[in-house]
Amino acid sequence: MQDRLRQLGWHEVEVIDEDLGHSAAGTQTRAGFERMVAEVCLGRVGAVAAREVSRFARNSREWQQLVEVCRVVDTVLIDQETVYAPRLSNDRLLLGLKGSLNEYELDLLRQRSLEARREKARRGELIITAPVGYRKTEDQRLEKDPDLRVQEAIRSVFRQFAAIGSVRQTLLWSWSMACSCRHARRAARSTGSDRTTERCTRS
Repeated sequence: MQDRLRQLGWHEVEVIDEDLGHSAAGTQTRAGFERMVAEVCLGRVGAVAAREVSRFARNSREWQQLVEVCRVVDTVLIDQETVYAPRLSNDRLLLGLKGSLNEYELDLLRQRSLEARREKARRGELIITAPVGYRKTEDQRLEKDPDLRVQEAIRSVFRQFAAIGSVRQTLLWSWSMACSCRHARRAARSTGSDRTTERCTRS
């Protein structure tokens, strides 16, 4: 794009790439885009260029803001194919259509992604975060935490549930054990000992 701008007669070209790797959708702040709009508003920019100008349209509000600002200060928009002058009604209409189509494409991709997640969940293959005592492997499977203390703590919870048969009582028991663990750790720190594992995992 720098070569294209120079061919069109611009000699001072500044590349703004702070937003690379950041989605323009949602409420995420785009520092580079905001700086560019601010420079356009001050009348310091003669042209805004991108390989595809509709990529700015990932956020409809910001896209319309950019087009309107460019219209007011008479700044053109340039991509690999065309030079758009927002002051011209036909160019402004074309930019609006491109923005709407690109935003629709984003919504369509989001819907497909959501449906794929739902189908994966129906098959029992959707793992977002691993439950306590397990960890997610690179091939999206669950395996026990290799820490033996963690394994013993999980087993003690199941043993307690098997003994009393009540989820609520098991939860209260786990809370009391957690409090005991915290008190034991404080006492161990004050005495210089760290042998609290047996007390924390004992059923």
